[in-house]
Amino acid sequence: MYILLVFSFFCFQKGLAQEIEKNEIPKQDVVKKDSAKTLSNKAQIALKKGNKPDVKIDSTRSDSIIKPKEVIQYNILHNAKDYTIQNAKKKTITLYNEAEVDYGDINLKAGKIIIDYKNNTVYATGIVDSTGYVQRPVFKQGNQESEQDSILYNFKSEKALIYGIKTVQGEMITYGEKTKRVNDSTVYMSKLRFTTSKKKIPDYYIATNKAKLVPGKKIIVGGSNLVLADVPTPLYLPFAYFPLTKGRTSGFIIPTWGENNQQGFFLQNGGYYFALNDYFDLELTGDIYSNGSWAMNSRSNYRVRYKYSGSLSFRYQNLTNGIKGFSDFSKSANYNISWNHRQDPKTSPNSNLSAQVNISSSSQFFRQSLNQIDQSQQFNNSFNSSISYYKKFVGTPFNATVTLSHQQNSNNERVTMTLPSVQINMDRIYPFAGKGGIKKNPFQKIGVNYNLQGRLDINTTEDDFLTSKMFEGSKSGMKHDVSANTNIKVFKYFTLNPTFNYSDVWYFNSINKRYDTTIPNTTTNKSGTVVNDTISGFKRFNQYNFGTSLSTVIYGNFSFKGKIKAIRHTITPTIGWSYRPNLRKQHELTVQQSDDITDLLTYTPFEGGIYSEPSGGISNALTFAINNKLEAKVKPKDEDSDEEDRKVNLINNLNFNTTYNIAADSLRWSNVNFNMGIPLFKNKMMLNFTGSLDPYQKDANGTRINKFNPGIFRLENLALTTGYSLSSKDFEKKDDKKKEEKEDNTDSNNLPDVLGTDINPNRDFANRASTGKTGKREEKVAELYQNKMPWNLSFNYSIIYNNNGTNFAGIRNHVTSFNGSIDLTPKWKLGVNSGYNFTEGAFTNATFNFTRDLDSWRFNFNWTPFGRFTSYYFFIGIKSSMLSDLKWDKNQPPDRRLF
Repeated sequence: MYILLVFSFFCFQKGLAQEIEKNEIPKQDVVKKDSAKTLSNKAQIALKKGNKPDVKIDSTRSDSIIKPKEVIQYNILHNAKDYTIQNAKKKTITLYNEAEVDYGDINLKAGKIIIDYKNNTVYATGIVDSTGYVQRPVFKQGNQESEQDSILYNFKSEKALIYGIKTVQGEMITYGEKTKRVNDSTVYMSKLRFTTSKKKIPDYYIATNKAKLVPGKKIIVGGSNLVLADVPTPLYLPFAYFPLTKGRTSGFIIPTWGENNQQGFFLQNGGYYFALNDYFDLELTGDIYSNGSWAMNSRSNYRVRYKYSGSLSFRYQNLTNGIKGFSDFSKSANYNISWNHRQDPKTSPNSNLSAQVNISSSSQFFRQSLNQIDQSQQFNNSFNSSISYYKKFVGTPFNATVTLSHQQNSNNERVTMTLPSVQINMDRIYPFAGKGGIKKNPFQKIGVNYNLQGRLDINTTEDDFLTSKMFEGSKSGMKHDVSANTNIKVFKYFTLNPTFNYSDVWYFNSINKRYDTTIPNTTTNKSGTVVNDTISGFKRFNQYNFGTSLSTVIYGNFSFKGKIKAIRHTITPTIGWSYRPNLRKQHELTVQQSDDITDLLTYTPFEGGIYSEPSGGISNALTFAINNKLEAKVKPKDEDSDEEDRKVNLINNLNFNTTYNIAADSLRWSNVNFNMGIPLFKNKMMLNFTGSLDPYQKDANGTRINKFNPGIFRLENLALTTGYSLSSKDFEKKDDKKKEEKEDNTDSNNLPDVLGTDINPNRDFANRASTGKTGKREEKVAELYQNKMPWNLSFNYSIIYNNNGTNFAGIRNHVTSFNGSIDLTPKWKLGVNSGYNFTEGAFTNATFNFTRDLDSWRFNFNWTPFGRFTSYYFFIGIKSSMLSDLKWDKNQPPDRRLF
C-alpha cells in the first residue's frame, strides 16, 4: 500500500509539471493518417487470412475542404560568387557578389540578394566598390526586363516595390524613382522619365510625376514636359498616351504646317494610319489651306510572302488660286493613281504578273501640287504606266506576253495608250538538225524564229482622256514575223551569215482619200483639199528581204621595250548585202489633190498604220562596218614581284558604219556614223563620242544634193559626254583606305541621303510601324576634324556640236551638272546639287542640304535659293518611330505665281 501511494504521488507531480511547462514544449508536426491508406492496409491483411475485408467508407474523402495552395510553388535556385549565409532562426538566405536567383520564369541578378522564407519576400540591391554603385539589380520575368537601384518582391502576392528603376519597352527607355508593381501586367511609377536615347546621360527625356505602365502595351502619364540636356522646356502636356507594341500599330499622323504666298497657311499630310492585318495596311492623310484649297491622299501596302507584294495610292487635289471675284481667280481638280505590283518568282517560275501604273488627270499634276513630297518630281515631263503578264508554255518553244501601257506627255498634253499589246514568241528552232540536235553543216544550222504582235493604239488629249471620245481614231493591227539564218565558214578565217526575213501585216481599218472642193486648203490657199475617210474591213500586205554578211577578226600585236610591253589592235570588219523588192507598187492608189485633174497624189490604204506601210522602191544595198579596239599590256611597278602584267584599255569600240544603195539613182551613200569610248583614270572616267559625217552638200533650203562635200565629209553633229566621281578617300594612303573600308559597313545599295530626299516625317510613321524593326546605330563622337574633312563630288558633262550645212554651225547644247557633300564634323554634313548651262549662261536649279546627327534626334534643312522652284524645308524630330510625332517641321513651297 505504501509503495502504491508513493508511486501515485510521483505521477501526480509529473502531470502538474506537464501542464505548467506546456508552452515550453516545442511544436510537434501533426501527422495526419490517411484513412484510404489505412483501409488499404486492412484489406491486405484480410486477404492474407482468406477473409473478405469489411471496407468502411471514409466520410472525409467526400468532404468539401480543399487542400490550401502552397505559397512558394517553384523551387528557388540561388547562387553567389563570394558567400551564401543561411539563418535558420530568421529563415533567411543572404547572397553576396554576382548573386542570382531563379524562381519559375523569374530571374534576378544583383550584387546582394536576401531571401526571406518567413515573409515570402526577396530583397535585392547593388554593392558599393571603388568605382561606385555597381551590380544594380536586374529583374527579368518572361520577355520583360528592368534594371533598378533596389527591389523588394513578394512571392505570395507577386507585388514588388522598386527604387530607381530602368526598363526597356521596345524603343522606349523609362527611369522611375519609385515604382510599385501590382502584378505582372500593371506597374505604377512616380517621378518618371522616359526617352528613346540610349546614351548614359540621355539627350532628352519627358518628365512626369506619375504614370501607369502596362508592359508591352501602353504607358499612360499625367502632366509632363520635355527636358533637353537636363534643361526643362516650356513644352507641356496635361496627359499623354504611348502605345508599346512590337509589330504594326494604328495611330494618328501629325500634320506639318507652313505658309504659302498664294494659298496662305496650311496643314499637310495629317491623318491616320490603319494597321489592318499582316497582309496590308492603309494610310489616309489630307492637306488643307486657308484659301480653300484641300487635298486627300490614300496609300495601301500589301504583301503575301512568297507570292506577291505591292502598293496602291490615290491622290486628289482641289486647288484654288487667287481671290474669288478677281481676274486671276481659278480652280482646278487633279487626281493621280499609282500602283506597283511585283510577283515573287518562286510562286510561279513560268508566269509573271507585274505592274507599274502612274496615271494623272493632268500631266502638270506634280508641278501644280503644293505638297512638299512632290517637290522632287516637278521636273518629270511624262507619266508612264505598264501592266504586263508573261506566260511560258512548258514543253513548247512558245511564250506569250500581254501588255497594257500608257504614256502621258506634259509638253503637248497628249495621251497615248496601248490596250492591249499581245506578243507571242517562238524560241529559235533548228528544223533540219540531226539526231540529238547535232548541227554540223550549214543546212543543219538553219535556225527559225517566229513572232506575232497585235496592238490597239489610242491617241487622245488630256481633256478627252477616260471619256468615250478617246476611242475615236484608235488604230489596231497584227503583224507576223518569220526569220531564218545560218552561218558558214569561208576560207577558214571568214564567217558568212545568210539571212531571210518575212513580214505579214493585217489591218482592220484602211484609208480612202478623196478630193473635197468645199473645204479650203489652208496650206496652199487653194479651193479644195484632200480628206481621209476611214474604211472598216480587213486588209493585209506583206514584204520580205534577204541578204548576207561576211566578217572576220584581225589582230595586230606590237611589242615594245619599257613599261609598256605590247599594244594590241583588234579590227573587226564586216561587209553585208541586202535586197528588198518593191512591194508597195501593187497597193498604190491615186487621188486628185488640186483643181488640175492631172495633179495626182499617190498613196496606199495602209498610210498611218501602227505597223507603217509597205516600203517603196527597190533596195539593193551594201553595208560597211568596222570595229576597232586598242589595248596595252603594262608591266607592274616592281618588275621583280609576282604581280601579273596589267591590261589597259586605250580605246573602247571605235566604230564606223555606212550604207551604199546600188538601186538608188542618186545620193547612194548614207551618213557615216561613228562612236568611240576612251577610258581614263583606271576606268573611273569614260569619254564617249558619237557623231555623224555627211558626204553630200546641201542647197540653200537645206536639201541634200548629189554633190560631194569638199574634203568628202562634213561633220554634221558631234556629241561628247563624260562623268567622274571622286572623294577624299582617293587621296588617302592605302593603309588608311583599308582601315576605313574595314570600319565602314555601309551598304552600297543604301548610300547616305546627301540631299535629304529620303527624309519624309509623315511617311516614316507608317513605314517604320509596318516593319517594327529598328537598326542598331553606332554612336558618333562629336569632335572637330583636324587634318581631314571627308567629302565626295561627282559631275556630268555634255557638249553637242551641230552643222546643218546651210545657216548654222556651232555648239547647240553645252551643260554640266554636279552634286557632292562634305562632312564638316562627324555629325554635320553639307550637300549641294546643281549645274550650269554654258549655252544660256545660267545655273540650273540648285538645292542645298544641311543635316545634323543629333544622336536621338535628326535635323535637316533643304533650300532651293533660286530658280523656278524657290523653296525651303526645315525639319527636326526624334528618330524613333515610337515618338516620331515629337517633331517640328516647316516648309515654304514654291510660289506658283511665278510660272
